[in-house]
Amino acid sequence: MNRVSSIFSQLVHLVPRPLFADLVAKHKAERHSRGFSSWSQFIAMLFCQLGDAQSLREIVQGLAAAEGRLRHLDLDDAPKRSTLAYANKHRPAEMYQDLFHRLSVQLRGQLPGHRFEFKNKLASFDSSLITLCARSFPWAHYQRAKGGVKVHLMLDHSGHMPAYAVISEGKKSDIDVARQMRFAPGTVLLFDRGYVALDWLAELDQGEVFFVTRIKKGMHFEALERNEPAKATEEFQSGDSHAEGVLADETGYLPGHAAKGKEIFVRRGRYYDKDNHREFEFLTNHLELPPETVAALYRERWQIETFFRALKQNLRIKSFVGTSENALATQIYCALIAMLLIAFLKHRAKYGWSLSNLVALLRQQLLVYRDLWKWIDEPFEPPEALLAAASAQLSLEL
Repeated sequence: MNRVSSIFSQLVHLVPRPLFADLVAKHKAERHSRGFSSWSQFIAMLFCQLGDAQSLREIVQGLAAAEGRLRHLDLDDAPKRSTLAYANKHRPAEMYQDLFHRLSVQLRGQLPGHRFEFKNKLASFDSSLITLCARSFPWAHYQRAKGGVKVHLMLDHSGHMPAYAVISEGKKSDIDVARQMRFAPGTVLLFDRGYVALDWLAELDQGEVFFVTRIKKGMHFEALERNEPAKATEEFQSGDSHAEGVLADETGYLPGHAAKGKEIFVRRGRYYDKDNHREFEFLTNHLELPPETVAALYRERWQIETFFRALKQNLRIKSFVGTSENALATQIYCALIAMLLIAFLKHRAKYGWSLSNLVALLRQQLLVYRDLWKWIDEPFEPPEALLAAASAQLSLEL
């Protein structure tokens, strides 16, 4: 019978130790370690996320209660509370940011592509505000009585896994962060109207990056070509309240930016959604996609909203075990790493997990000794060891 380690240990070993060691050396994270390794800090902060620990005390006591199981995590002892607090405050959070990005590349490379027929990389970009108590986090001033930081995230729609993340002050403009990013040519990028700035759209277009967004109210569009109205248009104009589909599809340009010699040739599509009884206007520089696909792509952007909601509901990202800027960033990046691992399990599993259900049951089984990959496929089947013991007991009784 094959021996296995705890589910937590098997999950942690998805993080390559050579990669972790390289990042520790790169960021000089253990210059003043005093015997407490960065790996021990990482395990403790990952336990905070996966074990739903509410404080430093719960982290160290939860690990201490595991006793011998810590050896499977390459730990000898649980850390002391003061030691962990000091590490979170002083060891560079940038190391965990790099770990998140490098691990994301490795895990996303093992997943299939997105659901659309075109082969281009598909990604969405958005941000989410995390509000903080201004008294506890005075460095994160946002409003008179509130503090806040923003998590800016790019979601890869091949598996709906995060591909890029950066943390900024709460007042940081979304478009300012977007301007600093670089995307591979051919990428189809989805974002909302908060990122619609003519100079940035022109920069994306010149970099051969496609975008799908919603047009801002009052934005001038000069139509050059109008396609034939769809059937849904005729039904809509005739008063059919059940009509749904493309109402208009026009090719033109945004003349507001033409004076700078950077004309952006785009398509504007109008689409009626009968479920929400709303009409939407989409804008894209991809001139070949069917208008129905453009509307479907923008609906796909909702996946990043779903990701942020799942992150806040299932992991420790709204309350923090440290109040320094570095400790907060460390906890957020460890939460994103935990979400990467959980999303990877969800996509590898044969069982139809919901993300919240997987997180909840994973917490219950975190330090149980059983095969992780068999468990995610058949979570309600008893492990082989229990079946063998039951069979042996039945044989004795007979």
